[in-house]
Amino acid sequence: MASVNEVYSALKNLANKDERGFITPKVFNTFTGIAQNKIFNDLFNELTKAQTLRARNVDAPMHHSYGKRLEEDLAYFSKEESISQSNGVFAKPDDLARIISAKTSGAYVFGTSTSTSIDIMYDESKIEYVLQSDLSTPSSTHPVAIVSNNIEVFPTTIKKIKLRYYKYPEGHNVSTGARTALSPRYNALSLGASNEVFDPTTSVDFELPDHYVPQLVLEIGKMIGINLRDQDVYAYTSGEAQQQKQ
Repeated sequence: MASVNEVYSALKNLANKDERGFITPKVFNTFTGIAQNKIFNDLFNELTKAQTLRARNVDAPMHHSYGKRLEEDLAYFSKEESISQSNGVFAKPDDLARIISAKTSGAYVFGTSTSTSIDIMYDESKIEYVLQSDLSTPSSTHPVAIVSNNIEVFPTTIKKIKLRYYKYPEGHNVSTGARTALSPRYNALSLGASNEVFDPTTSVDFELPDHYVPQLVLEIGKMIGINLRDQDVYAYTSGEAQQQKQ
């Protein structure tokens, strides 16, 4: 995962290099979660562009495919959760970013699942038409859901569903590598008036893959008000990565 220490160090050193001011951990931490969510949301727009290229047969093949890399990155945030009906509706998970699919909560009988895919709709006028139509009335074998502030599933006899969705990125514990609901943050131990060292025990890494370090540096720099040049960021972060490998 993208190292919060690497992102902060790169941003601080690039800003100091061009005499653009000192960036404190407090200021940096204010923008980490916002920047990460923006890059995450941008991935969906990039994926749409990549799928267009793939449809035109102009995307690179196999592991060189830009679309394939985006799909692999987004797959890390894919999550399934069982949700029970409450007061006639299903509450969205707190970390839900985008719904992938939904199905009824079935069981495995002789190795075959009895769950049924749920058709998802977002247009209330369309769901009204479906509910009033004799030909398309939802049933236990052809259920339908309308997504708004919450999720309504028809027929209402369905009391439990399994929702597959992309969750918002959060953080990774620097010391253990485990996921955490905390936002990325850089913390330092004070060793004197002007001497600080990175504290991995209280810091939180980003949940985006490490190849998004340059984008995080650029995005946070932009939010702080520092106009960093792409080539400087990529050259600096690439050099730092090589040094860490040696």
